[in-house]
Amino acid sequence: MSKLEEAIRTRLRDREILLMTHLVLGYPSFDVNREVIRQMVENGVDLIEMQIPFSEPMADGPMILKANQESIARGAKVGQCLEFAKEMTAEFHIPFLFMTYYNILYKHGLEEFINRAHDINIQGFIVPDLPPEEGREYLEHLKSRNMAPIQIFAPTSSKERMQELAQNGAGFIYCVARRGVTGQKTDFDQDFNEYIKRCRSATGLPLAVGFGIRSKSDGQG
Repeated sequence: MSKLEEAIRTRLRDREILLMTHLVLGYPSFDVNREVIRQMVENGVDLIEMQIPFSEPMADGPMILKANQESIARGAKVGQCLEFAKEMTAEFHIPFLFMTYYNILYKHGLEEFINRAHDINIQGFIVPDLPPEEGREYLEHLKSRNMAPIQIFAPTSSKERMQELAQNGAGFIYCVARRGVTGQKTDFDQDFNEYIKRCRSATGLPLAVGFGIRSKSDGQG
């Protein structure tokens, strides 16, 4: 069991559902990020996903795309993101994750980047554009450091594909709630319920649902 999964399961002893939030580092500024994270933690957020900005965030809709582009335009660098994350993980004792795209890790140096993330207590990575078939080295480096390479299920994923992804994942599985990119509304209907049942049958890892979650009622549906 990864450190991240252990932390999630410990928190689930006291409640039925957890809340994971997301923000783009450097947007609109690191000072604002710092205050937003403080408020998130004070209001009971369980995990925080910090996105390292990238110029072509293929899984993200217009709002997060704009945040990525503005953060880069204002001078946000990968090194600054790592230093900021180090500050946050030292101050707040909840799990923090990095979300980004593989080119960031590749250009920085995969092993060096993962080592630095490990040293500052980042507990997992979400890298939407890196399938396990192309990420063997990435998977090995993360798992050797007890960090979680979080895999992604989609409504279009077959049972066999879900099982294959789960075997390569750790921490939890990110279940994309609908087709498309972030930012659009999700209908939590019977099709969605059947999809979540398929996700649950494919893995024993905790499930996280994202894309289109807008309110407390969505999370409880």
